[in-house]
Amino acid sequence: METNKTEYQEIIKNIREIFHAKENEFIPLHAPNFRGNEKKYLNECIDSTFVSSVGPFVDRAELDLIKYTGSKFAIACSNGTSALHIALKLCNVEQNDLVITQPFSFIATVNAISYCGASPIFVDIDEKTLSLSPEKLEAFLKAECHLENNVCIHTESGKLIKACVPMHTFGFCAEIDKIIDICNAYFIDVVEDAAESLGSFYKGKHSGIFGKFGTISFNGNKTITSGGGGVILTQDEDLAKKAKHLTTQSKVPHAWEFFHDQIGYNYRMPNINAALLCAQLEQLPEFLAEKRTLTEQYTELFSHFQDIQFLKEPNEQHSNYWLCAILLPSKAERDSFLQMANNSKTMCRPGWELLFTLPMFENNCVMTDCSTAIDIQSRLINIPSSPYYAR
Repeated sequence: METNKTEYQEIIKNIREIFHAKENEFIPLHAPNFRGNEKKYLNECIDSTFVSSVGPFVDRAELDLIKYTGSKFAIACSNGTSALHIALKLCNVEQNDLVITQPFSFIATVNAISYCGASPIFVDIDEKTLSLSPEKLEAFLKAECHLENNVCIHTESGKLIKACVPMHTFGFCAEIDKIIDICNAYFIDVVEDAAESLGSFYKGKHSGIFGKFGTISFNGNKTITSGGGGVILTQDEDLAKKAKHLTTQSKVPHAWEFFHDQIGYNYRMPNINAALLCAQLEQLPEFLAEKRTLTEQYTELFSHFQDIQFLKEPNEQHSNYWLCAILLPSKAERDSFLQMANNSKTMCRPGWELLFTLPMFENNCVMTDCSTAIDIQSRLINIPSSPYYAR
């Protein structure tokens, strides 16, 4: 039985009460909060005149991220997309190569693949994690690929598969250990798109430190923000040095000479953004605790509506619950809820359009059966998830 509009009105009313919203007050989907040392550190940065890609806040942010995530190395970048681009380049992804990823993700995942001149292979998601399905991945590789001299080749096209990019969706982690085991058997590098999962742990380890690389975003809508920014995580010292070199225009260090030994990229995080990030990192445990409180409130609310599923972290995970999500019975019901919520100034949104439906990729990708992604995308709604509202 589908939930009726009266029940939708009740749900939206309860969401607004959780967020202590006044009449006609707009509730954003996810907004940043600056209540710590942000202004202090920004003033320090401005006073120092070191506001670009060199400065003490960049070094501090990288060290803080190493400490928090448990990664051996961290390279601060201008955004999460640039971080992912460099990670793929260091996996030797080149023109006409193939990269496996999931169809349910933000556009940045496939944009970074395209920047390398490669094309995506879309493999379905798992209904529990909303991320790349290990079972579907293994089935695809067994049925449609083969190995030649320790290189994985897509049999039909003859193209090389160089990398696999699972994305940890909304802070839920992919079953990354299984994915890595499968990819290792086919000599495929794994780059974790952990843009949304700072503060999410899988089997006791932080997301983004399982694969050859992990990348995180600090965009304005993430759990913490540096305005724009990202980071590359890796456990390999040589790869870390190469990543830092590439993101710094491939400039050979020297006190005054400008010698660049290869094509490089202006992808380093500016010191002024890092100042903001350092202040936000100090508050990360508090933000995560507030998000967990919000999740508990949502769990209680949706327990009274049997036709709506509030998505909870899978077993062996501790999610940051970056964006809370619900599943409705049908696309029609989803669209009805979205209309009512947004009309009431309670911002809700559907999941991203499936990537293989976009004009850039519909004829430029390898498709597999993505029935789970199609079903989930048609019924999913992200609901307001800003932690500080629910205090």
